[in-house]
Amino acid sequence: MVGPEQAAGSEQAGGSEPVGGVRRSGLRNPDKAVRGLGAGTMSLEALVLLLAIQPIRVVGGDLSGAAIGAIVALAVACVVLAGMMRRPWAWYAGTVIQGLLLLSGLLHWSLFALGVMFALVWAYALHVRRVILG
Repeated sequence: MVGPEQAAGSEQAGGSEPVGGVRRSGLRNPDKAVRGLGAGTMSLEALVLLLAIQPIRVVGGDLSGAAIGAIVALAVACVVLAGMMRRPWAWYAGTVIQGLLLLSGLLHWSLFALGVMFALVWAYALHVRRVILG
């Protein structure tokens, strides 16, 4: 006797692996969930970058105008990119932004520290995207 689950042909009788080799994430709309993760990551990065300007100036010492300009430009790029996560190239652009933030560490050491932290967060977001979407 075949149950309703097996009749639909979505899973094998003995386990949770799908028949066609396609892994289901359990999400109703995995594409939208992954886009939300990317947009949220970019938005959080923009917010942290903008809020970090004053503490870096007070505690970290000399923060040049070039460093402040780089922070603001990266934050604006993060906000724009957060709104464009539907585009497939946006994920590559997010990786480029992480590299630029690491490179801005040449202007101030604390920007390199922020770059390392957000590069790790972005790497995790890319990992989650690969696991969910395949």
